[in-house]
Amino acid sequence: MTDSTAAQRCFAASIGAAVAESVTLPIDIAKVRLQTQAPLPDGSLRYTGFLQTMTRVGKDEGLRALWRGITPALVRQISYTSMSFVLYTPVRNALAGDTPADQIPFWKRVLAGGSAGAISILTMNPTDVVKTQMQNHRGNESLKMTNVATSVYQKAGILGFWRGWQPNVARCFIGNAAEIGCYDEAKTRLKRSGVPDGPLAHFGASGIAGVVSAIFSTPVDVVKTRLMAQAGGGKIEWTEYKGVIDCFIRLPQQEGFAALYKGFWPLATRKIAWTVVYFVTYEQALQCVRGSYS
Repeated sequence: MTDSTAAQRCFAASIGAAVAESVTLPIDIAKVRLQTQAPLPDGSLRYTGFLQTMTRVGKDEGLRALWRGITPALVRQISYTSMSFVLYTPVRNALAGDTPADQIPFWKRVLAGGSAGAISILTMNPTDVVKTQMQNHRGNESLKMTNVATSVYQKAGILGFWRGWQPNVARCFIGNAAEIGCYDEAKTRLKRSGVPDGPLAHFGASGIAGVVSAIFSTPVDVVKTRLMAQAGGGKIEWTEYKGVIDCFIRLPQQEGFAALYKGFWPLATRKIAWTVVYFVTYEQALQCVRGSYS
């Protein structure tokens, strides 16, 4: 990523995050429903795949349900992504020292991306809890973000908004390390191979970053979703977990090891789609505010 001011990166990241989140939120709804369901008494599953899940949610609860939680989702993504990108470049440069930007080792890009994500998500965990509660809600009635937040507070107090923060930090470290670190590295390698720094390079690099991120972040994403889903007063389909370790142990014991990869396909699909839409939009917005296509 070429050098730019913090304000320029923040603005471009906000635009990219808003567009990507709005476009891909229905896939996230499917992911949450798949991750939070447990087998029915007869052993069958209500949701069997992300396309079937989106179709069933839309049919049973209305199309608006596919964008349930859009307000906290936008607040979370715009704030988190902007902060991550503002932090990434100075952290990367601090780790790199005098090394030129196009020669920074891959591991330093990964560490910088992960650190920026972990720091940023700590402040945004409450919006993740509220969003997960809203997305896990079954029914046709609309939910207000303030009502869900009140429910979380009444059940668990202020600490309820930081339920699942440990796997969330781990997930964001892994996800951000893969997304930003791999994207930066892939784009640098594509440029070295002669691909111009334009939409084609941005599309290719972001696709690679999305795949890597999905593979490594799914297990902690499942645990994070389960813990956040039980933070409020909503219905859950499992005996409440005591914490991160308890969830990591009991989930595969009770539902099989594959349960740690519940929702992988919607997660992977959304990661790839989100990352591509985000980085392409981010790069174009950044070039616009910088006034050049260098």
